[in-house]
Amino acid sequence: MADSGGPKADPHGSNVTPTAPQKQAFVPLGKHPPLALFSKPPLTFSPENNPEVMTQLVHKLGLSPSLAFHDVYSLEDPSLLAFVPRPVHALLLVFPVTSTYEKARTSEDGPLPEYNASGSGEEVLWFRQTIQNACGMMGLLHCACNGEAREMIAPSTDLANLITSAIPLEPTSRAKLLETSPNIAQAHASAAAGGDTAAPSAEASIDLHFVAFVKSAENNLWELDGRRKGPLNRGNLGAEDDALSERALDLGVRRFLSREQDGQDGELRFSLVALAPSMD
Repeated sequence: MADSGGPKADPHGSNVTPTAPQKQAFVPLGKHPPLALFSKPPLTFSPENNPEVMTQLVHKLGLSPSLAFHDVYSLEDPSLLAFVPRPVHALLLVFPVTSTYEKARTSEDGPLPEYNASGSGEEVLWFRQTIQNACGMMGLLHCACNGEAREMIAPSTDLANLITSAIPLEPTSRAKLLETSPNIAQAHASAAAGGDTAAPSAEASIDLHFVAFVKSAENNLWELDGRRKGPLNRGNLGAEDDALSERALDLGVRRFLSREQDGQDGELRFSLVALAPSMD
């Protein structure tokens, strides 16, 4: 990973090296025995992009069963894209953390101010990531708590309560809210036991990260990543465009692919799921 000269970035924590061990670590969404959510040093396991596990998790937290996560098998083949129900409200991308990616991230984030907005006037609800191994959960929250999906959350559920509590808070306080939300942690732990991937050892090197792309009510495509300085508006979409439309893909996921193809150490190990109407 390229040395930017600044703090080292943790692929599954905040973008600033902590001065003390993090107090909370989420077990990624793989299949393995139950493990403690609070650990020193933080647990480190490989993440998994499993639409069934993710769907079960967001339903347990309060998202309507009318929505579900689906695999996206191609970005170009119309016959494979046809398997994804429409409209797609959000995409969740898993990608390798390479030096090409880190260079692009630090270059873009460098001149940007730290995001400190709060309140009902925000176009999107963004969470800063401070919990080890929680990038999958952060991606799910960003998908479910924004755009049209937010309107499909049942009242008085964990997601509804989280949104109500988070909206008036600035990002640092929002991060602490997540750190102290036992219902979110327990739901995540339950889902983590239901995946298909066996957990590697705690010493394994992990290089994958989750990022959400969400269409807002104002028809903008937002890149939501808790490691960044804030939410990133990638451009305007037409009213008829969903998050899997050609324009949305060009503004979002295809940018990642193009950058990795052009980079010196670029990789094309990508996985993509879509939040869209359920087939049940």
